[in-house]
Amino acid sequence: MEELIVSLIHPLPTLGLLGIILGSILILGKGADMLVEEAVVLSIHWGIPKMIIGATIISLGTTLPEVTVSVFAAISGNPEIALGNAVGSIICDTGLILGIAILISPPDIDRNLVNRQGLIQFAAGILLVLACIPYNNITSLFTTGGNLSQFTGYIFLILLGVYLFFSVKLSRAPGNKSQLDDEIEEVLEEEKGSSLVWVFLKLILGVFLVIASSKILIPAVQETALRMDIPESIIGATLVAFGTSLPELVTSVTAARKGHSELALGNIIGADILNVLFVSGAAAAVTPAGLSAPGSFFLFFFPAMIFVLFVFRIAVMFSDKQIGRPYGVVLLLAYLLVTVLSYFQ
Repeated sequence: MEELIVSLIHPLPTLGLLGIILGSILILGKGADMLVEEAVVLSIHWGIPKMIIGATIISLGTTLPEVTVSVFAAISGNPEIALGNAVGSIICDTGLILGIAILISPPDIDRNLVNRQGLIQFAAGILLVLACIPYNNITSLFTTGGNLSQFTGYIFLILLGVYLFFSVKLSRAPGNKSQLDDEIEEVLEEEKGSSLVWVFLKLILGVFLVIASSKILIPAVQETALRMDIPESIIGATLVAFGTSLPELVTSVTAARKGHSELALGNIIGADILNVLFVSGAAAAVTPAGLSAPGSFFLFFFPAMIFVLFVFRIAVMFSDKQIGRPYGVVLLLAYLLVTVLSYFQ
């Protein structure tokens, strides 16, 4: 199947390849949305509490495009796309999406919640960098780079389980109504009267769209990178990362426009944590050689990721009841600067 896809993609002009990439990303996002919605409906039918659905299925579903692309890229022998997608998605989520959400509607701060989740978010970013450092040959850090080993991928997945467990536990505490209850109710209203057979068929269709679009996206990105003489890691950290973050972008902007910017804040923090533990963890776990982290990551992408996460921490620390719009401007400018400079690496 992969050979057939490559043979069909190879003769296309570069503009056609970019169209294929854009179309694949849009289908990937639609498939992920469908998959999450039907999973929520099934969970309600089976009597799973909405708070648990919000803390598990919804949060995992928002990062499904990144996970699918990164895992398939790793299996296909393109680990730089896999890690680039994870790191680039954190930069995109925190810089572009959160920056826009803050500019639209400065979010109110639940300081205890934001500090707890925000510190995990920042620690996850630091952990990813530390895990990729080649400690046996530290002098090669900025030249040959490092590696996120398969064993570390397993550790990340275990930490993912721990994180989800405590997220569920905290969400079930008395008085902690899930932020996503309204969204779940909306999905249920839309699906009211649907038979379980129809729900299962849509679930299968969602899975098919996610897998098929990922299978097409990866060779299209490879061919584009080859023609434009741009490393796959940079394509993964910019174009692919932006595309796979579109669900978070739409959700966060919509939430901010409706005056629920704190929901956008929570979604981005959770997505960043899952990009480390779930996306990079799963991609590394399926690859015996692990995920390659080129020298350019330590020179540029890792510092850029830590910078946007640090700006967000500063915004929380020095804000009173709301995160002000100036912090949104800084985050947005940081994302634009990183994206432009990345193509000069």
